[in-house]
Amino acid sequence: MIELNDVTKVYNQGRANEVAAIRGVSLTVKAREVTVLKGPSGSGKTTLLTLIGCLARPTSGRVRLRGEAVSSLPEKFLAQLRRQTFGFIFQQHNLIRGVSALQNVMLPAYPLGLPHARLASKALELLAELGLEHRAGLTAEHLSGGEAQRVAIARALINGPEVIVADEPTANLDTALTQQFLEIVARFKSEGKTVLMTSHDPRIWQAPLADTVITLADGREAAA
Repeated sequence: MIELNDVTKVYNQGRANEVAAIRGVSLTVKAREVTVLKGPSGSGKTTLLTLIGCLARPTSGRVRLRGEAVSSLPEKFLAQLRRQTFGFIFQQHNLIRGVSALQNVMLPAYPLGLPHARLASKALELLAELGLEHRAGLTAEHLSGGEAQRVAIARALINGPEVIVADEPTANLDTALTQQFLEIVARFKSEGKTVLMTSHDPRIWQAPLADTVITLADGREAAA
């Protein structure tokens, strides 16, 4: 579904502080499977995730989605592609303080122009599926860590994405909450979604639901 062909990503190119974060990576993320990128801090996991999720452009090489090159698309079309195809779950959740859980879930869908009542109903339904309908009116700062993550998951699902992208999703979770997250990922997989995660947590990349584990080191794919 998603193919990378000899992709590199260089920051501060041509300057004294130039950094090659990704160095000639070629890989395929298969549809309807769970793929995990693992490796130590600084290995390039998060940078590679941003390239696959069309949050950043490669310095060289190509990213293809469903066979079509997307890395050279104008930003307007790339933003539309991200909104329609990907749902993002970030390590720090990135919920907006002072805004209710329900409104946080609704935010990514506002550009689609859906009627507010319909959008609110859909967001509340997602929160209910994650056991959070009773917390819908609470602002982000009054949610527990596990609740904030589930709100972030609901937000990632609001536009009905084909691909769920999660960056170190269990970095701040205890064992019980990690297991809960894995159960949610298993549900995504059963629904036919493609899931891509970065993690240095063996509870993630050793989980039976992980179809493919890709090891990175120094910006390159390494032996597992």
